[in-house]
Amino acid sequence: MTRMQNLAWDDFRLVKVIAEASGLTGAAERLGVNHSTIFRRLGQMEDGLAVKLFERHRTGYVLTPAGEEMVALAEQMEENVATFARKLAGQAVSPAGELRVTTNDTLLVHLLTPIFSRFTKACPDLRLDVVLANQALNLSKRDADVAIRATDNPPETLVGRRAATIAWSIYGRRSDFPDGTEVEPAQLFDRNWVALGDNLAGLKVARYAREHVSTERLVYKVNTVLGLAEAVENGIGIGHLPNFIADARTNLVRLSPPVPEFSAGLWLLTHPDLRQSARVRVFLDFVAAEISKQRRSIEGTA
Repeated sequence: MTRMQNLAWDDFRLVKVIAEASGLTGAAERLGVNHSTIFRRLGQMEDGLAVKLFERHRTGYVLTPAGEEMVALAEQMEENVATFARKLAGQAVSPAGELRVTTNDTLLVHLLTPIFSRFTKACPDLRLDVVLANQALNLSKRDADVAIRATDNPPETLVGRRAATIAWSIYGRRSDFPDGTEVEPAQLFDRNWVALGDNLAGLKVARYAREHVSTERLVYKVNTVLGLAEAVENGIGIGHLPNFIADARTNLVRLSPPVPEFSAGLWLLTHPDLRQSARVRVFLDFVAAEISKQRRSIEGTA
């Protein structure tokens, strides 16, 4: 018992960092201390506990069973601290302070920035920290307070609301289609096409081009919707675009009605511990109300 009493919280974190870095050098870099400091502290821990926490191999440091237990406890401590921080944030009584919001570049540029601008004027005591990421950040660990995502499968660990449905249609450059009429997709397959890149191949709209357009006609792929709209507008090819982005560009023309199976929900999400936070509530309510004003455009019915 005396040996365990000599352990500090930082000792658990140190063992976890060494394990993640597979050695002392990487751990020292992460913690911003000298290699010798890490070496000395690990030696003191192992001597005090009378047990080895790591096996030293040529390929790096490998946890012993005792070390694995320490890492498990360290992860549990981190989660407890994160839970406590979320609960404190959820108890905030006034909409003030900083709010971290994660979304993707397409939504930010074409929809959210004007909304965020109006929000900062309406709530001057709240500051926004916007994090662009196409992958889901871990709201459980407070990587972000709110996520705004285009998805039909929001994480079950989050709560929120579906603010709108993002519709997609086929578009081309207006100068290439002077009549500006919608045509059957089958009539367009002898033209060049652009599509989303392989990193987004799981999306139905990205699979469509790969499954229906010949390899020779699929002349351009890009891994962002922003780039996709630019490609169509510059005449590289025709392709599917969200209606609220393409309809705002006078150089583009809609060549098909919205395709229901390509639509995606526009979700405003947060962690359950934060949904009663005044700053989160006022932000979600404001953004939802602003999006509702543009719902027809987002859903392709404007």
